[in-house]
Parts: sequence; C-alpha cells; structure tokens
Amino acid sequence: MGNQLRTTFLLAVLTILIVWIGRIFGGPQGMFIALLFAAAMNFFSYWYSDKIVLRMYRAQEVTPQQAPELYQMVSDLARSGGLPMPRVFIIPQDSPNAFATGRNPEHAVVAVTQGLLKLMNREQLKGVLAHEMAHVKGRDILIGSIAATLAGAIMMLASMARWSALFGGMGRSDDDGRSGALGMIVVAIVAPIAALVVQMAVSRSREYHADDLGARIAGNNEGLASALEKLGAYSKQLPMQANPSTAHMFIVNPLSGRSMMSLFATHPPIETRVARLRGIASQPVQGSSKTAPPLDPSDRGRAFWDSLR
Repeated sequence: MGNQLRTTFLLAVLTILIVWIGRIFGGPQGMFIALLFAAAMNFFSYWYSDKIVLRMYRAQEVTPQQAPELYQMVSDLARSGGLPMPRVFIIPQDSPNAFATGRNPEHAVVAVTQGLLKLMNREQLKGVLAHEMAHVKGRDILIGSIAATLAGAIMMLASMARWSALFGGMGRSDDDGRSGALGMIVVAIVAPIAALVVQMAVSRSREYHADDLGARIAGNNEGLASALEKLGAYSKQLPMQANPSTAHMFIVNPLSGRSMMSLFATHPPIETRVARLRGIASQPVQGSSKTAPPLDPSDRGRAFWDSLR
C-alpha cells in the first residue's frame, strides 16, 4: 500500500506541474490541454516507461548463452529473493552503473553497463545485482520509471517555455505580454527543479531500503559496500552519458561528475550508505534487520516518505 500511495502522490505532483505549465502557456484552454496531456502521459508511462528508458540507453537484452555468468547470478539472486526471473540487459557504456525497471516483479528488467562488468569482482557484482533485485522486490521500479518519464516531460515543457519567453515575448509592449514572458521564465527555472526535488525525495529513502534488503538477498554486506565505494570513485572520474530525468534510477548518481547537476543529488551520500551497510548484520531475506546507524542529517524528508510505506 505504501508504494501505491507514493506513486499516486508523485503522479499528482508532476501532473499539477504539467497543468500549471499549461496555464502559463495558454490560460484555461492551455490548462485543459495540459490535463489531457498529463492523463495520456500517466497512462503511457505506466505501460511503456521501462521500454523508453531501455531504448534511451541503447540497452541490449542478453540470453544465458550470451552472458552465462551474469545471467546465472541474476537467476540465483531472484531465487534467493523469492522473485521471478527478470530480463537481463547490458548498456554499452564504460561508466560503471546499473538500474532496474518494469511495472512489477513479473515484468522486471535488470540492466548493467559494460563498465560495471569490467570493474567489479564477483562478490561486488553480486552485491550490485542484489541491490537492484531489492528494488524489484520492494516494487520501487514502477515509481522510478514513472518519475523518469513524467519528469522528462516536465523538463521538455520547461525548455519550450524558456524559448517561448525568449522569442515569443519579443515585440510585446503591454503589461500582459511582460507578465506572460516573466511567468514562462519562472516556469523554465522552477519546473525542472521541482521535478528533481520530487525525484530526490523519493530516491533517498528507496536507496537505503534497497541497500538493506539487497545485502540480505546477497547474504553478504561487504560485497555491496565495497562495490559502492568503487562506484563512487569511478563515477566521478567517468560520468555516464545520462539523461538527468533518469538519474534517480541508477544505483549511484550517474551525473555526479557534472558541476551543475551535482547540486541536485538524487542519492544519499555513498559514505553514509557504506557505513549503514557495515553496521547491519547479514540476515535471511525474510528476517528482520538490526537497527541501522542513524541517517545523515541532510536526509530531512525520510520520515515523511517512510510514513507512506
């Protein structure tokens, strides 16, 4: 029920943003058109958001014959977590990273980059995959995919507003024209930030829970902890060619090496995640975990999001 509430809340917030942008563009008629657009986006993102993200990164599905060790590891972890076998994809990028997507565990996908396969040893790769399987088990994958699709749409509309304010407002001398141009400039600035804030609020608590559950699925905390340390170091040296609207889906922020986008952190600090993992004793998936170390002070919104679980 918690994930359903969070998904509904996220859809509502992003829908309101789309309708607000429509109001700035075209008044009441623009609001109505934006509402229809938002409804279509909600429907489309539920059924097709996973396919959009996979195509965005040119991910290729692999068979047991093409990647036997990877496929077997995912199969073992799915069995350990009591999950159906997901489809397995490889992303042709050298930056190490991974994500899971799909609308439910029965239609789940786990995707890893070529760089991740080259960089990680067996235990570290197992830890990363277990983290992604934890997102599948926690049914986080739908909300992440929907957020990526709708946030991308908002950022696209904001970009249109920015160009409209620059060129459409030229030549207007009346107060309405100036107000409209100012309103579109505000939308162009605020809408992407608002979309990223929603992603951040959802993503930070999700990552802590997935780390905890993933360590229990793998049966080894140290594999994921050391993998995160390595990912933190390499992702800064070799940032991924990633769309900002999908950054929250990855195990570590793929944009951490970019100066401006690093301001909008969609993940908790890696140091805190590692410390939490090393403070949690390995337990069976169905068991209860020990109390983890306290969250970092910057994670102000976690209590609210946990209350929706």
